Amino acid sequence: MLQVSYIRDHKEKVITALAKRNMDVKTLVEEVIQLDENRRSTQVALDNTLAEANKLSSAIGDLMKSGEKAKAEILKLKTVQLKETSKELAEKSEALANDLLQKMYLLPNLPAEIVPVGKTPDDNQNVFEEGTIPVLHEGAQPHWELVKKYDIIDFELGVKITGAGFPVYKGKGAKLQRALISYFLDKNTEAGYQEFQVPHLVNEASAYGTGQLPDKEGQMYHDASDDLYLIPTAEVPVTNIFRDVILQESELPILCTGYTPCFRREAGSYGSHVRGLNRLHQFDKVEIVRIEHPDKSYEALDGMVEHVKNIMRELKLPFRVLRLCGGDMGFASALTYDFEVFSTAQDKWLEISSVSNFETFQANRLKLRFKGKEGKTQLAHTLNGSSLALPRVLAGILENYQTPEGIVIPEVLRKYTGFDIIN
Repeated sequence: MLQVSYIRDHKEKVITALAKRNMDVKTLVEEVIQLDENRRSTQVALDNTLAEANKLSSAIGDLMKSGEKAKAEILKLKTVQLKETSKELAEKSEALANDLLQKMYLLPNLPAEIVPVGKTPDDNQNVFEEGTIPVLHEGAQPHWELVKKYDIIDFELGVKITGAGFPVYKGKGAKLQRALISYFLDKNTEAGYQEFQVPHLVNEASAYGTGQLPDKEGQMYHDASDDLYLIPTAEVPVTNIFRDVILQESELPILCTGYTPCFRREAGSYGSHVRGLNRLHQFDKVEIVRIEHPDKSYEALDGMVEHVKNIMRELKLPFRVLRLCGGDMGFASALTYDFEVFSTAQDKWLEISSVSNFETFQANRLKLRFKGKEGKTQLAHTLNGSSLALPRVLAGILENYQTPEGIVIPEVLRKYTGFDIIN
């Protein structure tokens, strides 16, 4: 969430910045400013009324001590009126604050200056590319055919048990999935990230805290009985560890990692681009989260990008890095880099990671602050990235490592799988 004071002081800058997201927010920004002015003036009136009531209470006490009960009774009548007025003002202030909050929730984060202008993924900037695209043997197949051939993932069984988008991993497929999770977690912890195991359900406050609500309400599975949400990413519970926390500057940076299954309704998804592992309702992902000093968050973002690059290099998969344009960037992000792996059998790029800096946007919702050396309290910066999302990484391995003899396991994973080929 943006800060009201910033919107008030930089109205035109906010309007111009969000135009990069192809949004016309002029009316909404004006409404926010007006609501904030009304709320502040109402609060001033409430404070003045309460101060006057306190003065009268003190005066009544003095009059009673001096025996001037008649004058005291007159003042008591005034205090009754002031109490009624203060009650009305308090209710009005609360209503205005809630209206303001609901309007603020509609405003996405401001894109960083280097975010390119654009409306669709076609406008994203390719900023890095590495790896050799393998030449496959004749008769090479996409992963949804390979998993049938080697009986390692069963999509039909998942449909039977739950529905489309909930695959069942079997035998060496399940072991390879577990190997990737362990490998990613080990790489992250070796880089200084502390591992967490977190709940897979979160409350409404947590979903609002990281910006999933109200923006992505339709994409989340909701348990209405207990008012809990299945997590779309470990980012939500891990970042909310620090909700309503005031850190010391000396505690920064804080580096966290965690593995969770992720749940996304993906409403309206259909077509060839969602076949097999390309898009699922339940999938596994290892996440990295950082809490940073504002002066160092972009340096940290660059470090996270390099960290994911190194993992891709060890897996020896061809990949590229895209800087997302304003129209393709997530609601809460100030700057996002997407990683894509090249699927040789499908002859296309598949997204496998997003690495983002949210600056103070999430921290403002979370009330995540730190106390500086001079004792001043300010909002921290939050960052997160997939390190990595498994389905499309697995698809890339299955397709790019296929041979006539079977699917070769990347060397770096063999100590985790215990085998070097699926055949």
